[in-house]
Amino acid sequence: MLRFLRKDDSHNQALVFDNVSSGLKQMYREKLRPLEEAYKFGEFHSPLLSDADFDAKPMILLLGQYSTGKTTFIRYLLEQEFPGIRIGPEPTTDRFVAVMHGDKDQTIPGNAAVVDPSRQFKSLSQFGNSFLSRFEVSCAKNKVLEHVSIIDTPGVLSGEKQRVDRGYDFEGIVSWFAHRVDLIILLFDAHKLDISDEFRRSIGALRGNDQKIRIVLNKADMVTNQQLMRVYGALMWSLGKIIQTPEVSRVYIGSFWDRPLHNDENRDLFEREQEDLFREIQSLPRSAAVRKVNDLIKRARLAKVHACIISHLKNEMPSFFGKSSKQEEMIQNIKGIYTHISKTYQLPPGDFPHMQTFQEKLKEYDFSRFNKLNIKLLEAAESMLTKDISHIMQLIPVEERSHDKEMTGGVFGNGSAVAAEGGPPKYDPFSAGGGRGVQAGVDSHEWIVLDFKAEYDAIFKRLNPVNGRLSGSQAREEMVKSKLPNASLRKIWNLADVDHDGMLDEDEFALAMYLLRIKLDNNDLPDDLPYHLVPPSKRGLGSDLTDGPPPGAPSDAATAPPPPEDARDDDDVTVTTTKVAHQDEDS
Repeated sequence: MLRFLRKDDSHNQALVFDNVSSGLKQMYREKLRPLEEAYKFGEFHSPLLSDADFDAKPMILLLGQYSTGKTTFIRYLLEQEFPGIRIGPEPTTDRFVAVMHGDKDQTIPGNAAVVDPSRQFKSLSQFGNSFLSRFEVSCAKNKVLEHVSIIDTPGVLSGEKQRVDRGYDFEGIVSWFAHRVDLIILLFDAHKLDISDEFRRSIGALRGNDQKIRIVLNKADMVTNQQLMRVYGALMWSLGKIIQTPEVSRVYIGSFWDRPLHNDENRDLFEREQEDLFREIQSLPRSAAVRKVNDLIKRARLAKVHACIISHLKNEMPSFFGKSSKQEEMIQNIKGIYTHISKTYQLPPGDFPHMQTFQEKLKEYDFSRFNKLNIKLLEAAESMLTKDISHIMQLIPVEERSHDKEMTGGVFGNGSAVAAEGGPPKYDPFSAGGGRGVQAGVDSHEWIVLDFKAEYDAIFKRLNPVNGRLSGSQAREEMVKSKLPNASLRKIWNLADVDHDGMLDEDEFALAMYLLRIKLDNNDLPDDLPYHLVPPSKRGLGSDLTDGPPPGAPSDAATAPPPPEDARDDDDVTVTTTKVAHQDEDS
């Protein structure tokens, strides 16, 4: 790549950084921004970056047609209203609103926000006062906003309304945010899947950021199960014609508000989908450093290609006559120019800008005023990619550990709250899957397996145990009837063999059969056996079995049977029923 560069690049020594943010700022200022300024990169693609862009918290962009629940989604996430919130069935959010954390609730007008050096909105001033009068920053004291910022957008218009001129470049502003946010959520109403022309253009403005896009099919409780399948299929068909990627974007189905569900037959599905989406949102602070590095690399590669294109157009222009015709010829032949530059400078075709968009931009410029190729500027950008980025990547694990604190507040509650420092997690009966699967019986005073133990004991006796135990081959005979793969059966065996003796007694076999039932009901198996599933006769055998009962769960004394009278010893009151059972067998 760029083989024409000089081998002697001693003037482009690798930089030394203290952290990811400061390193990215220094790299950009010293090695990439000069290249962008020389070849008008900000005018063709994305505006130049400021220090605030690198210091900003992760951002989430919400985009959708009017009345799809964008503002309601934010309120549901924060579990509080923010200054300037307006919710209604018609287009009520008539402006772009950046919902951010603040020490007090306040609204900052757009013109004031873009001149604030601590905020990342400076380059929005290029869209003019007509847009800035429709932009504001809403500050709210909320724990969720301590970790992320959320961009609410005006409802995309449809029908006759989309013919009304907004007075500003809506698609351009959407593109500006798309290049800077960490996550883009497209919201659709289960009752209104039609995609208007303006929405189609807005989705097109997200080009180049496809990996950030997530789809939310909102208000899914308003349709029945059968209707939901049809709606989902129709949505995927519509999106397939607009989002030109071979991969299907992730679609989350649910009803993101705090009202009762109209149809709760898909409640389990909604809970699981919501948990997946919120888990992804919670991960944004930890992955923010990687995203910023990735975006800067993409930007640098595009800037190099852009510089080569612009300088080539400059070199091909005649000195005196025929400038206009030559310029028009090159614009029409932009595809051939792309191919020539790709071969000449060994640049990947995937790094080149979108052809039609670039052609439209070129019509606004006089090629003779472009700058010729500056080798030193390209060398600096190449040095950043080959040397400095590798040093930055070494700092990312440290940066991620500094954001290990779980996002709390709002819909996330107190996170994985514990009863005491270092203690086991509190049981949340309203979490996704709460009271089902391995969580069933977590707060019961009885061992949950007892509900099925009579059935399992009959199977256990039919398998002819030896000395009250089944070997692996004997247990396998029954377990393979489930038709589960060997990997799942192996995991169930390891979880059920609580005392690790390679055999299953009556309680352990009952536990294995119960775990089979959980898996066959399409629930996940735990990596470690939860305390409430440990047979009462096996509790206390070792610290590796469990971390202890969760807060509110019954203690061992309430569940484990007392030892026989003849096993009690005044000198040793800690004799367990398991030890007594072994002594009886030996005798």
